[in-house]
Amino acid sequence: MDNVTLARATMGTSLGFHIAFAVLGVGLPLLMLVAEGLWLRTRDEVWLNLARRWSKAFGILFAVGAVSGTTLSFELGLLWPRFMAFSGAIFGLPFSAEGFAFFIEAIFLGLYLYGWNRLTPLVHWLTSIPIAVSGAMSAVFVVMANAWMNSPTGFLLGGDGRLLDVDPVAAALNPSTPTEDTHMLVSAYVVTGFLVAAVYAVGLLKRRDDVLHRRGLMLGMAMAAVAIVFAGITGDNSARFIYQAQPAKFASMEGIYHTVRGASVHLGGIPIDSEQRVVGAIEIPKLLSLLAAFDPNAEVRGLDTFPSNDRPNPVLVHLSFDAMVGLGMLIGLAAALFWFLCIYRRGRVPAWRPLLWLIAISGPASVAAMEAGWFVTEFGRQPWIVYGILRTSEAATAAPALGPTFLVFFAIYIGLAATTARLLLLQAKRNRARA
Repeated sequence: MDNVTLARATMGTSLGFHIAFAVLGVGLPLLMLVAEGLWLRTRDEVWLNLARRWSKAFGILFAVGAVSGTTLSFELGLLWPRFMAFSGAIFGLPFSAEGFAFFIEAIFLGLYLYGWNRLTPLVHWLTSIPIAVSGAMSAVFVVMANAWMNSPTGFLLGGDGRLLDVDPVAAALNPSTPTEDTHMLVSAYVVTGFLVAAVYAVGLLKRRDDVLHRRGLMLGMAMAAVAIVFAGITGDNSARFIYQAQPAKFASMEGIYHTVRGASVHLGGIPIDSEQRVVGAIEIPKLLSLLAAFDPNAEVRGLDTFPSNDRPNPVLVHLSFDAMVGLGMLIGLAAALFWFLCIYRRGRVPAWRPLLWLIAISGPASVAAMEAGWFVTEFGRQPWIVYGILRTSEAATAAPALGPTFLVFFAIYIGLAATTARLLLLQAKRNRARA
């Protein structure tokens, strides 16, 4: 493989691993805050037990996430030197703000973890609020940087290709920020809710039918159900923005090769470049135009209107988009069915085994949907690393030995994943022993 492919593979592996911990760093503190708040209100020890268990798991995930995030900062400079030289002035503000948010989260996490028996219950609960807020803000600031890569603004471009008159605030608040940030933030709560619910669904499937498992399942599904609704809304807004701002990505998402009015939605199927069409798809006439512009006869620009070297890979983008939407609908069905049965059973948590299996599957499915969404974002921007300005092929390092570097990083992440899983399983075993 060439350096560009190896650099992308290394960075993609690192990001794919890190993002799973990053989203839990956003969502778990909110669940801890709610659970402990319910204990303060009701003095029911089950809620306190849940908050304590989640705080221990979060401590492990926070440490691993910090390590993997630090690795990413080194990779940006080592693998993409021209990109960093070009955009360093832009990234300074959001990355510095993310650093402050991280430090705030770390400080209050220390107070939270070691303050159970040292702080008053109310003060201890209050320390969880900065953790939840700073975790969310960390995600917002990091995604601002990625949003700028999709909508580069806040500067003038000099004749020699350098950035001039940089306005970091305008760059951070670029046109992609409102849709990309909100969708990512909501997705973090979706993933956290379904992963937590999946853990307790598996426990119930193993006949651990107690109040703690039922409440853990209910609280996870409460977060998941609310967040999945907002994920659909923000995702729709994001796709509509892409229709206007990145028409090549939008055409790749649906496999639109020729400009057409009244464009159809393609459900499934595989784009075939040689035939310039999507084969094996279910077509819903005019729905794409209606969703994109609220007009069933609106024009959707085709891939053939872009130079061949400026087009994303429609196969990767379309399949990723379909995977994201399909998995999102699956987990949304699980949430809807769970709460329908809860209402039907007058507030009692359903223990129907097929539903519990569906919720258990929804945990990893939510992670896969999130990863697929990032594939759409990143593959859809290609061949640009900074959309319309700097190509990915021009930004990668020319240094040798990227192949061994990729293998080393891949081995490190496999080791981190295995270690994290082992630690979480040991913590779960200790929790069961103390119960």
